[in-house]
Amino acid sequence: MKTFTSPAELHAWSREQKRLGRVVGLVPTMGCLHEGHLSLIREARGRCDVVVVSIFVNPAQFGPSEDYDAYPRREQDDLALCEGEGADAVFLPSPADMYPPDASTWVEETVLAKGYCGAQRPGHFRGVCTVVAKLFNIVGPDVAVFGQKDFQQVAVIRRMVRDLNFPIEIVRAPIVRDADGLAKSSRNAYLTPEDRTSALSLSRALATARAAVASGERSAATLEAAARAETTAAGWVPDYVNVVDSETLMPLQEVLPGASAMLIACRKGNLRLIDNTLL
Repeated sequence: MKTFTSPAELHAWSREQKRLGRVVGLVPTMGCLHEGHLSLIREARGRCDVVVVSIFVNPAQFGPSEDYDAYPRREQDDLALCEGEGADAVFLPSPADMYPPDASTWVEETVLAKGYCGAQRPGHFRGVCTVVAKLFNIVGPDVAVFGQKDFQQVAVIRRMVRDLNFPIEIVRAPIVRDADGLAKSSRNAYLTPEDRTSALSLSRALATARAAVASGERSAATLEAAARAETTAAGWVPDYVNVVDSETLMPLQEVLPGASAMLIACRKGNLRLIDNTLL
């Protein structure tokens, strides 16, 4: 497994892989890898000849009061996990490698990024789009794999790829959950045992919504009210609970089976968790 810190060196290596006719896959991460990330690497491995994993805690997607400095970092453990999953290369740039001191260019999607986490975290998706566009230019992947856990992020990136004509297939891989249903997340490290138990209300709310839809419920308002009640009873304050079109993210009044999702974000003190499910 090769390790790169220089964008130019990784770009040259990736161009050589493509010259040799190999399909190049990219898995962008912020490190602190867990089973969810590893499932993305496996998905890329199954689709591509070579797989690049990027590990970069992107300062541009954190707000001034968010947890950039505290965000968990485990570089050596992450490298071992990448090698164990058969990654061919890992990209470990520094902020200075990715953002020159006088950087003044940004990439921004302005419709799908407006609501939900975009409304709660101003500037977040501008930072996401900018760093992902830079990674696409550096690696030049044929395929890029993202997790469904960040549902809005995948929709925003797909729109960016479409609008800017990146010749890249964007794959949305399923959420990986612990045995008790909690969605895997690097930020789960912040949870106390009590918080973790109460956080299961998010996955319970989503499971209840899926079951209701399977039983014939179609009212988005009914599903949203039940999910809010479930999480609120556990001490979590919803930022949003919405049934949306799974492609456009537009709020729906009625569930469209196979084309809808429920998105949920909740807070408890300084903690914030997101989750979702396809309906």
